[in-house]
Amino acid sequence: MSDLFRRDALAVRDLLNAGEVTSVDLVHAASARLAAVEPEVNAVPTLCLERALEQARAADEARRAGSHSLLGGIPIVVKDNNDVAGVRNTGGTSIFRNRISESSDRTVALMEANGAVVLGKSNLSELGGAQTTNSVHGATRNPYDTRLTCGGSSGGSAVALATGEAWLAHGNDYGGSLRIPAAFCNVTGLRPTPGRVPRKRLSDPFDTIFVEGPMARNVADLALFFDAMTGFDQGDFLTAAQGEPCFLDAALNPTRPARLAISADLGVLAVAAPIREAIEGFAATMAQAGVAVRREAPAVGGAMEAFRTLRGESFFATWEPLLETHRAQFPEPVMADILRGRDQPGRAIVAANRYRSDLYRRAVDFLDGNDFLVCPATQALPFPIETLFLTEIEGQAMQDYLDWIAITAIWSMTGLPTISIPIGFSQTGLPIGIQILSHGGREADLFRLAAWIERELALPKAPIDPRPAA
Repeated sequence: MSDLFRRDALAVRDLLNAGEVTSVDLVHAASARLAAVEPEVNAVPTLCLERALEQARAADEARRAGSHSLLGGIPIVVKDNNDVAGVRNTGGTSIFRNRISESSDRTVALMEANGAVVLGKSNLSELGGAQTTNSVHGATRNPYDTRLTCGGSSGGSAVALATGEAWLAHGNDYGGSLRIPAAFCNVTGLRPTPGRVPRKRLSDPFDTIFVEGPMARNVADLALFFDAMTGFDQGDFLTAAQGEPCFLDAALNPTRPARLAISADLGVLAVAAPIREAIEGFAATMAQAGVAVRREAPAVGGAMEAFRTLRGESFFATWEPLLETHRAQFPEPVMADILRGRDQPGRAIVAANRYRSDLYRRAVDFLDGNDFLVCPATQALPFPIETLFLTEIEGQAMQDYLDWIAITAIWSMTGLPTISIPIGFSQTGLPIGIQILSHGGREADLFRLAAWIERELALPKAPIDPRPAA
C-alpha cells in the first residue's frame, strides 16, 4: 500500500488488527516518507529505524500470537528532550549534543509498552521558546510555507504529523509547546491535567506546569494516543489509576455543547487580525449550530508577570548546576529567565504563587458557569523562520520572547486541560487553531466537544507535501 502514510492512526491500527499490513510495513512506509520529506522540513533529525524495525517485528510476532496492545505497533516520533533507550537525546542544546540515553524514560516506556514503535526524535526549541530551532539540529520548517516557523517547542512533532512522516507524535508543554505548533501546522494537541501522563524525571517532581502529552492529525487519533500515554506510574506520584472509559470512546461519540464561552483576546492580549476574524467566524458557526455563545473570559491581567516569575524559579532550579561550565551555551533569552530566577526576591515568588492560585479559582468559577472556554491557540500567524520571536503584534510591542505566547502560557499556570484543534486557514493559506479549556480531569468532555467541532468544520486533515517558498 503506497499510500499508508496518508491513512490516519485508527485506520492503520484497523489494518494491523485485520492482518492486512504489518508494523514492519508501516516502518518501511514511514522511512520512505521521511527520506522524501526531511530535506525540506528537518522535523525528525535523529532517526532510529533499525531499532524501530526490531520493535515492529516484536509487535507483529505478539499480534500473531494473539496478544494485542492499544497501538499494536504504530510508528511514532518522540520529542528530543525525552529518553529513548539507545538513542541520542540532545534536548536541543549543544550541552547535550552527544548524550545517549541508557533507557527509555517513564513517559516513553509506557507508550512503548502500549505498542508504540519509535521512529526517531523530533526537533524542538533550544531550552525554551516557541520557535523550533537550536544549535544542534537547526530549524524545522512549516510545511504550509517552508519560509516560516512551525512554532514550538514541540514543532518537529507537529511537522512530522502534518507531512505524514509519522502517525502519532509525542510532545510536552510548559508555556504552550503542545498547542502552538499544533495550531501552526493544522494538527491537534492536548495539554492534559497534571497526573494523567507519567512525566520524565524532573528537577522538581512537584511541579504542575510541565506536562507530557499527545499530538495527532485528528481528534480520534489524539484520543487513541492519549489512552496509550495515561496511567499510574510509581515514579510520578501525581499519577493515578484510570477509572473511566477509554478516551477514544469519547472522541468517537461527538457531542454538541449547550454553551461555549469564546474570547478572541482574553480582554487584554494583542491578537493578529486574521486570527480575530477566524474566531468571529467560528463563533458564528457555533451559534448557527444551536450553541449558546457567550463572549467572555476570566480576568487575566498581570498573568504574565506571575508566569515569568515562576518560569525563572523553575529554570534556575533546573540549570544552575550547569551555569559555571556551560554558561556560554545558553541562549540569551533563556539565560535571562535563569538570572531572573536567581535574583528575584522571595516576595516575588510569593506574589506569583498567590496570583496563580487566584487565577485557578477564577478559571474554575468561570467554567462552573460556562463549561468550556475557547480562545486562539496563538496570537499570531506563522512568521519567518529567521525570527526567533515576535517583537510586536498588531503594533503592540512584546516585552520579551514570552509575550507573544501569553495566550497559552496563562492557562498553563492553572493546570487545567486544554485541547488545540484547527478551525481554518488565513487568506494566505496558513493554519489557524483554537484551544479549548475545561475543568481538571475532563479530557473526555474535551474530546467529545473537539470531535464535534472537527466534524462540523470538516477541514482537510490528510498529510501535505511541504510547500516551498514561492
